[in-house]
Amino acid sequence: MTASRLSPPIAARLRQAALSMSCTALAAAAVTALPGRAHASDAYPSRPIAMVVPFAAGGPTDVVARSVAAAMSKSLGQSVVVENRLGAGGTVSAAYVAKAAPDGYTILIHHNGMATAPALYSKLPYKPLTDFSFVGQVADVPMTLLGRHDLPANNLAELVSYIQKNQAKVNLANAGLGAVSQLCGMLFQKAIGVDLQTIPYQGTAPAMTALLGGQVDILCDQTTQTLPHIKAEKIKLYGVTTAERIAALPNTPTLREGGLKGFEVKVWHGIYAPKGTPPAVIDKLNGALRVALKDPAVVARMKDLGAVIVPEDKQTPEGLRTWLSSEIDKWSPIIKAAGVKAD
Repeated sequence: MTASRLSPPIAARLRQAALSMSCTALAAAAVTALPGRAHASDAYPSRPIAMVVPFAAGGPTDVVARSVAAAMSKSLGQSVVVENRLGAGGTVSAAYVAKAAPDGYTILIHHNGMATAPALYSKLPYKPLTDFSFVGQVADVPMTLLGRHDLPANNLAELVSYIQKNQAKVNLANAGLGAVSQLCGMLFQKAIGVDLQTIPYQGTAPAMTALLGGQVDILCDQTTQTLPHIKAEKIKLYGVTTAERIAALPNTPTLREGGLKGFEVKVWHGIYAPKGTPPAVIDKLNGALRVALKDPAVVARMKDLGAVIVPEDKQTPEGLRTWLSSEIDKWSPIIKAAGVKAD
């Protein structure tokens, strides 16, 4: 029987019921679509999470990432799988994550390159401060200033004197444009007032190989790679680049102690998600990061690497955002003044 043949009261009741059901369905659909809905965040994560690393497997950032990823997996109840995406000083990985779905299943761990990219690249495909959601900082890795084993200088003062007298024939290696070793080298040259021939390599490993082989004179590199060679006395150590001495090399003075006022360079690491990732998901990721940084296995691994887990106030989304902003402000004028471009 059609609605037109029903009595007016019955037809009216049927229309009202249908309207009520439609409104209820629409309301339920709208609520379900809300990105911050509690039941959606409660289900996260329901599958493995990709932690994108901008550098090669086995490299310093990769080593830090794998340790933290394994520990985060425990509290999240899902695997955090490291995915290495190389290219353009880390910008390939950063651009990939910036464009990924903002659902918490693709995150990025990156170092200082997140702060230096705006000055190094003329057409950067993302904005570090606005195209990401921030999870938190991880750990700082000190840098060391090194020389080939047969370099005549035996301490920082002798090294500075030797360089200033032999500027034309001293060279300085780095791990490539935008690498922290390049930034450290730039700051060192500025601090002692010289302009050295620089030799870029495709990564820290070949740069260190060149130093060990005596093909280059000086290299600034992080403790994750240099500690074994330092302890084996295969290279000369002139100081650490942090503001204070480090536990891994307690008897080694800082470059500040050696007379380079205000000198400080360290490799810092932060974890990012695509912009628009729901706050509840960021909270879960941050919580897992905080738990991971207290994990005994992570603490022990960072100690072995000479790395320092950041204080709790830096492990927060706001802590990372504030630090990134300050690092952009620090390095942009130095890079621009040097006239260095990576593109």
